[in-house]
Amino acid sequence: MRFLLALLLATSASAAAPRTFRVDYFHTGNATEERFSLDRLVLEPLPWPGNPSRPIDETNLGKYLFEVRDRATNRLLYSRGFASIYGEWESTAEAKEAHRTFHESLRFPAPEKPVQVLLKKRDAQNAFRELWSLVVDPQDMFVDPSKPPSPGPLLPLLKNGPPEEKVDLLILGDGYTAQERPKFEKDARRLVDILFTVSPFKERKADFNVWGLMPAAAESGISRPSTGQHRRSPVGATYDAFGSERYVLTFDNRSFRDIASFAPYEFVEILVNGNTYGGGGIFNLYSTVAADSLWSPYIFVHEFGHHFAGLADEYYTSDSAYLPAEDRPEPWERNVTALKDPTNLKWKALVSPSTPLPTPWDKEAYETHAREVQQKRKQIRAERRPEAEMDALFTAQRDWEEKFLGSQKFASQVGAFEGAMYEARGYYRPQVDCIMFTRDRSPFCSVCQHTLSEVIDLYAGKPARPAAPTP
Repeated sequence: MRFLLALLLATSASAAAPRTFRVDYFHTGNATEERFSLDRLVLEPLPWPGNPSRPIDETNLGKYLFEVRDRATNRLLYSRGFASIYGEWESTAEAKEAHRTFHESLRFPAPEKPVQVLLKKRDAQNAFRELWSLVVDPQDMFVDPSKPPSPGPLLPLLKNGPPEEKVDLLILGDGYTAQERPKFEKDARRLVDILFTVSPFKERKADFNVWGLMPAAAESGISRPSTGQHRRSPVGATYDAFGSERYVLTFDNRSFRDIASFAPYEFVEILVNGNTYGGGGIFNLYSTVAADSLWSPYIFVHEFGHHFAGLADEYYTSDSAYLPAEDRPEPWERNVTALKDPTNLKWKALVSPSTPLPTPWDKEAYETHAREVQQKRKQIRAERRPEAEMDALFTAQRDWEEKFLGSQKFASQVGAFEGAMYEARGYYRPQVDCIMFTRDRSPFCSVCQHTLSEVIDLYAGKPARPAAPTP
């Protein structure tokens, strides 16, 4: 009887869930100015998958933040922090010389009455400032409720409960032909299994649903412009984003959003059909991984850290398309710091009193080895040698780094280790090693794990997590 009552209540709650509303817009500008303009208002096919008990984002994550407020009362109804492709591009050299436009979306529960949508961005002091706002009337005749072309059947890869009670992750295939659908399913299941061997996802697996969608591609694979390969894949994923041969993104947000709307999702992993090392991840947008790369397990988890919890890259010896920040501002990301005030270190609750700040490690030896690897890596790519040679180089690098970093005096401690966010000086990471730092078999560091857990709580409707415990 009790089970039947719970089932009836769950069914009733699911039936009452609003549809998913989407604001599609254009984000235009350069390194010093940005503008926004409305593209379209969309009512997606499925109900809103989010948990109604945690509509307000209190994590303070993201370069941007959007709010949905009741137009009549100004009451805050919904908010989420996020990052964007534009937000990354504006820090590149190209943004100093040219304007570009990127297509973006905001998704929230469909309102019953007019709402005001406000888009904010952090200023130099990390405070959010309003950049753009618009009034959205759900009864507007231009709200488009039409259903896009179906991308194919929805594949339940892991189902633990109703979408509104779980974190909903979509594995979205790109570059797979209709005949390769079994390969997509095999690739998706393999990588999902790997994700849930890593803490804190391992311990929180019951809080997740995972879905799969694979729109059939006309040709196998995705674009890789640096080698002359171009594909019109359904999701539009491509290597060489921002000129980085390993960076995989899609700039076709319209297609991406229309395809994804056929699944209940809050997070998306784009699984691209290829074996060249590559991937990418942007907070609250999506992450990507080349399924057949030898390094896909690492890339999948690393890039998902960016997408899921806004974790910063902790490595600094690889080439980057981003220009260094002149004044070393304090990053909003939880796992990196400019350490301007060591007494107020953002993760100080995890630092033992006996650990010095900054925390010493053999940076010089690490950097000498890293430079040698980078030279060999560039030569392999320049000569277009087989991917197996790159894999062998990375394997040797992984083995060396794992042994070297594990031998450091403070290897097991949380501190402030210099070198992070593509910068050898001025930025610090919490531990000497982490999935966000190297390709070795290290776990997420303690700070990253705490942040990931906080985001799981938000989307699974759990109470807000207290500050990290003292060691």
